[in-house]
Amino acid sequence: MTHPIFMVGARGCGKTTVGHQLAQALGYDFVDTDLFMQQTTNMTVAEVVAQEGWHGFRQRESLALQQVTSNRCIIATGGGMVLAEANRRFMHDKGIVIYLHADAELLAQRLEKNPEDSQRPTLTGRPIAEEMADVLAAREALYRGLAHHVIDAAQRPEEIVASVLKALRSSAA
Repeated sequence: MTHPIFMVGARGCGKTTVGHQLAQALGYDFVDTDLFMQQTTNMTVAEVVAQEGWHGFRQRESLALQQVTSNRCIIATGGGMVLAEANRRFMHDKGIVIYLHADAELLAQRLEKNPEDSQRPTLTGRPIAEEMADVLAAREALYRGLAHHVIDAAQRPEEIVASVLKALRSSAA
């Protein structure tokens, strides 16, 4: 298997943590589209949004997706990457899409516990638990519709990686 693997899901589901571990297990490269954008723009996500708005951020996000995609690479995408139909089509056609599914309550707990992950500005200005419930309600069908595999992200990262590897092996057989 040499196709790129795209990790999708809401903030806090573990795309970066699991992506790193999965890349090590497979001998793949790892790229996080948000980190790539920060490095290439010399701005945080919050700064891009403040200067260019969400529309400008989403355009940069789409460009980053195309720039980082290569064979034998795990790509952790921003939670909203699935909002653009062109991004969904690109990921589905170019590689394997893994949706790390977790409920809104768990996502909110993780984001509150690890403020570093909260660098992205709030979408709604409301408490994180309410925001995550709204985000999942709006995006769940997109994540599921795009995914080649849906993985339970409520597990420990090592267990999630094992589940992803099992799913990849079963689909390659």
